[in-house]
Amino acid sequence: MTEQPITFTCDLAHVERLDRVIVLHMPDLSRSRIQALIRDGRIKVNGQVVTKTGANIEAGYEIEVDLPPVQPTGLVAEDIPLDVLFENDALLVINKPAGMVVHPAAGHASGTLVNAALAHAPEMEGIGGEQRPGIVHRLDKDTSGIIVIAKTDEAHHWLQDQFRLRQVHKTYLALVDGRPPTPEGRIEAPIGRDPSHRKRMAITKPEKGREAATEYHVIETFPNHALVEAHPITGRTHQIRLHMAFIGCPIAGDTLYGHRTPSVELNRHFLHAARLQITLPGESKPRTFEAPLPAELAEVLAQLRRE
Repeated sequence: MTEQPITFTCDLAHVERLDRVIVLHMPDLSRSRIQALIRDGRIKVNGQVVTKTGANIEAGYEIEVDLPPVQPTGLVAEDIPLDVLFENDALLVINKPAGMVVHPAAGHASGTLVNAALAHAPEMEGIGGEQRPGIVHRLDKDTSGIIVIAKTDEAHHWLQDQFRLRQVHKTYLALVDGRPPTPEGRIEAPIGRDPSHRKRMAITKPEKGREAATEYHVIETFPNHALVEAHPITGRTHQIRLHMAFIGCPIAGDTLYGHRTPSVELNRHFLHAARLQITLPGESKPRTFEAPLPAELAEVLAQLRRE
């Protein structure tokens, strides 16, 4: 089964190397894999194959990435319980628990959401290619909540288009340290890889990262915290965590971008994908799915209210 070529338009404000442009627009691909794809003639720029990794790319250039046919991955279906909120022939809507990685990666060869989903819906094997069948968006390991998985190629492409065109509306609940400067607002700060820490993202200068926007609304305040609804307009890695930290209100329990010592009794960060509005394949009106707040997060709020 072959992946459809992925096409995007360079939105950087300056001239940049081809391999770096692809890294910024497709952060799930490693730099070495991108360079191999370029050398193998699988990258087109404005319709022409380009085989130089350092080729200069400008804003408005159209890049086409032709990922090779999926190879046997050795993925093993694992009988892991799933909290399925909705299912039809095209997709699954799952309430992912904190602590579960979405797809296999270095250090997480098993026990992932993909392993569990393959046991639940074996027909999705190979959908979307590589080692993450059916995956069209992700949640961080310690972020709980709603995630959608495609079960067919048609659904995979449909859902990819929904996310690419920003027609999916996501609502997260986040407890933050401190209080945002205004009861509601919009954070616009570009995001790119942290050059000094490969597992971190960072707020960057416009020419070094990709545009990112998050809207938020404070729904409850406490002496040292605030409960916030966050709506990511773009879908950058670690976006909400970075943006809330950027305005001086890191997510409670986020030891990567916030305080090293958590301000609440919690062994994860307080971020939950609570609501997702999306139009399903073959339908014309969007549906809204909701995932209840996990017990450990509800207990933190109860404790703050008691105090």
